Amino acid sequence: MKQGRRLIIVSGLSGAGKTVVLNTLEDLSYYTIDNLPLSLLNTLIEQFSDKDNELARQIGIGIDARNSHDDFSSLPKMIASLREQNISAELIFIEANDEVLTKRFSETRRKHPLSTESVSLTDAIKHEREIIGALAETADLCVDTSHMQLRELREIVRRRVDQRKKARLSLQFMSFGYKNGIPKDADFVFDLRCLPNPYWKKNLRQYSGKDKPVIEFLSSQDTVGKMLNDLEHFLTYWIPQFEADSRSYLSIAFGCTGGHHRSVFITEQLATKFKDTNKMIIIRHRDL
Repeated sequence: MKQGRRLIIVSGLSGAGKTVVLNTLEDLSYYTIDNLPLSLLNTLIEQFSDKDNELARQIGIGIDARNSHDDFSSLPKMIASLREQNISAELIFIEANDEVLTKRFSETRRKHPLSTESVSLTDAIKHEREIIGALAETADLCVDTSHMQLRELREIVRRRVDQRKKARLSLQFMSFGYKNGIPKDADFVFDLRCLPNPYWKKNLRQYSGKDKPVIEFLSSQDTVGKMLNDLEHFLTYWIPQFEADSRSYLSIAFGCTGGHHRSVFITEQLATKFKDTNKMIIIRHRDL
């Protein structure tokens, strides 16, 4: 595969959204192949190495749990080897919680690839997580689709994956509500529930952290200002450390009780402060 080409490897739990990611990449002019046996990855790379095929300058492949344990174990080394050859190779892992996966399979009536007459859907999901879950630890980007609409996942692929320039950090600021669970795909999680809560002000309850009344209220609180300053100083120091470690993606999550007021306000404020840096800034309000 010639230098300048890009290889995106998409893995994850069945039903989490791997197919959506690959379809979006295909819409973005990637040459995509789903369910490729990992044993054929090197053959695929060799196939394009000596060919001036513009249609395959950007390649996306999907892999699932039907590969062998040895193939999964060797994948990080294969990716590292490609990078040593100056080929841009990334691993993206798509996941969701078991309850959501079960619901999606029930609604679509699709068969899980590991289920059989003697293996239930619940057991198949559990077994797949045991087989493939470790890939999430080595992935460049993990995306939890449990609370995500299809359009949101497509937008993440467009903005965080396709539009990210080589050697440029994609930095996501995310708000969420603890009542809906902590996002699995966050690298940093900050708890803002100690801050004054606009929810208890009846005249502010209907607004979000993006609306002027809530912004004015929170901006007037000393503890909120102190939290913003501390977070900005922390991230100003540590984000470059991750960038220096060749990280391509970093996701920072801010949580409050419902994910509507404090977390949204802090997310918006910090994203604005970091927009002047040479990074791709993504804002996501998970529960808004």
